[in-house]
Amino acid sequence: MTFFSAFAVYFVIWWVTLFAVLPFGLRTQDEEGDIVPGTTESAPSHFRPLRVIFSTSVVAAIIFAIWWFIAVYKGFGFEDFSNLFW
Repeated sequence: MTFFSAFAVYFVIWWVTLFAVLPFGLRTQDEEGDIVPGTTESAPSHFRPLRVIFSTSVVAAIIFAIWWFIAVYKGFGFEDFSNLFW
């Protein structure tokens, strides 16, 4: 597997993981009791993008490492997915 293929797989895993990690630790303005005029009550009160990016990167790296082990050392690749269902 080339570097660019591995990077593409990591990028897809990272992007999907972002949406799973994004709501962790999020407190809304309604929960904090401090609603800024002109915003919805469900808007985040203190958004921490660096924490989200770091958490997403760590979780995605763990998932990618598991995928890498299965793909490289066990020989299970993308073409083998079709054999699972047919």
